[in-house]
Amino acid sequence: MNILVTGGAGFIGSNVVDAYVNEGHAVVIVDDLSTGKKENINPEAKFYQLDIQSPDVETIFRSHKIDVINHHAAQMDVRKSVADPKFDASINILGMLNVMELGVRYGVKKVIFASTGGAIYGEQDYFPADEQHPLRPLSPYGITKLATEKYLFYYFSVHGIQHVILRYANIYGPRQNPHGEAGVVAIFTSKMLAGEQPVVNGDGKQTRDYVFVGDVVRANVLALSYNKTDVFNVGTGIETDVNTLFRHLKKFTGSACEEKHAPAKAGEQLRSVIDHTKARRALGWRPSVSLEKGLKETVEFFRNEKR
Repeated sequence: MNILVTGGAGFIGSNVVDAYVNEGHAVVIVDDLSTGKKENINPEAKFYQLDIQSPDVETIFRSHKIDVINHHAAQMDVRKSVADPKFDASINILGMLNVMELGVRYGVKKVIFASTGGAIYGEQDYFPADEQHPLRPLSPYGITKLATEKYLFYYFSVHGIQHVILRYANIYGPRQNPHGEAGVVAIFTSKMLAGEQPVVNGDGKQTRDYVFVGDVVRANVLALSYNKTDVFNVGTGIETDVNTLFRHLKKFTGSACEEKHAPAKAGEQLRSVIDHTKARRALGWRPSVSLEKGLKETVEFFRNEKR
């Protein structure tokens, strides 16, 4: 198949591109490199450095018979979305609409969309949250992900473009960006290896569902051959608090840093964990990488990068 991966030079998208190339697909990447990196780009993929809002994206559809869009391009920093909701929406909604309208015009058959399994549910009523949990996003980022899910239903209902929505838990692993506010595993690891002091926001008892990027990639591969329109959680169903994460990473990096706390960030969710039962039954997907194994692999990646 000819697959367009938006955000294909980024942390998750580039790992997905590698898997699709290895499966024998022809892959085209569009990425503006605002957070993605050139060194992440698979040499066997065709790369276009463009903002997904640009009218020039049509060049890609005109030049390649795109069968499937895998949509990972996004403004993905929750705190940045709170600080600048208009910027967040310009990328996550207007950029998406630009790509989808081109998909309609050029006969795309399917979309795989990277949604969020944390921000879309908001403060949970029960743990772990399944796909039927009420959707109450507390941030502009979560709102734009929910809006995209609704738009995809429109494109399916009106234009017949199938979609598989993957609601991700907190993803970590090789190639994660350690700069900025998102990605606590990468931030802590990078600082510890550099001999710097990472800071835990609040009491560190806030929990998240940490899923390894390699497991997420498998979900994207399985979604290619799933012939229905549906939505799936992609997570482990296991809660881990930030203090536990800090202690694991301190051990694996060999850091001598102290466990230093700072004031909590306003509006931060206290608990987030999602149920992957539906993905297991329909896609045959389940997480296979334990937190300790995934963290060790991530630490080694960052350690080798610093050499």
